[in-house]
Amino acid sequence: MIIRQETKQDFKEVYKLVKDAFETARVSNGKEQDFVNEIRAGEKYIPELSLVVEEQKRLIAHIILSKFNIKGCSNPKIKPLLLGPVCVMLGYRNEKIGERLIKKSFEIAKGLGYNCIFLVGDPNYYYRVGFRQAIEYGIKCEDKIETKYVLAIELVPNTLKNVKGTISFP
Repeated sequence: MIIRQETKQDFKEVYKLVKDAFETARVSNGKEQDFVNEIRAGEKYIPELSLVVEEQKRLIAHIILSKFNIKGCSNPKIKPLLLGPVCVMLGYRNEKIGERLIKKSFEIAKGLGYNCIFLVGDPNYYYRVGFRQAIEYGIKCEDKIETKYVLAIELVPNTLKNVKGTISFP
């Protein structure tokens, strides 16, 4: 099993992977694969942070992180990212592939100078890799999303200490 950066040649297969994986996900809006394409087409895309897991020349998992903004935060040292979507094909779930992929993305993101990550997701899953409610860091969400699903992690300890601001998800 190999974790690697996706290539342009992977885009069609990743689209199908994301679409298929979210058809069996507990929570989905059915547009996750289109959101991946939107990220790639925009200025928030970071090629190094769009990763796939390949096994026997087949893609079985994908994650993408993109540039993000904390409104009201003028500190140039704060470099946030948005995580999502992340997916693993149904037959490969519960093998910690998603966790390994997330942790690898953290390592790369930190190496690129990013220091915090936000997402909307299942707290029971994301707490396992270190996420906490964003409100615990003083970051509020403008969207009508329950606080317990708006999560954040500091890649560098104390990055969000004394940071105030709001976030909104695309």
